[in-house]
Amino acid sequence: MKSASRLYAVQALFQMEHSNQSIESVTREFENHRFGAIYEGNEMAEGDVALFRILVETAVNEQSKIDQMTDRALVAKWPLARIDPTLRALFRAAGVELLGRDTPPRVAITEYVDVAKAFFDGGEEPKFVNAVLDHMARQAKPDSFN
Repeated sequence: MKSASRLYAVQALFQMEHSNQSIESVTREFENHRFGAIYEGNEMAEGDVALFRILVETAVNEQSKIDQMTDRALVAKWPLARIDPTLRALFRAAGVELLGRDTPPRVAITEYVDVAKAFFDGGEEPKFVNAVLDHMARQAKPDSFN
C-alpha cells in the first residue's frame, strides 16, 4: 500500500502542476476514484491514504526547499525547470521522504526508482532518478551512508 501511495502521490503532484488543481480537489479525486478503482479490467492498488496525503501536502508546502535540494543534485545544464514534469513530481514526493520522514534513504531511493520504472519502462530515466536521489539523500541524511 505504501508503494501504491508513492505512485499516486507522483501522479497527483503531476496533475496539480499540469491542471492547476488544488490539493483538496486532487486528493479527493484520488482517494474517491483511483484508490482500488478498476480501469480496463485491471484493479488499481489500494493506497495508504495517510501517507498519500503527507506526501502531497508536504511536497506542496515544502516545494521551494525540495526544489532547491533537487537543483543542487542536477547537472548545471539541467535545471529543474527543464526536467520532465513527471520527474519533477517524483523528485518532490521523494524529497518529502528524504527530508523529514522516517523512511531510510536507501528504501526511499529504491521505491522511487521503481516509480520511475513504472512511468518510463525501458528508458534511462530510472538510472537518472537513482543518481539524483542518491545525491539528494547524501545531502539530506549523510549519516545514513557511513
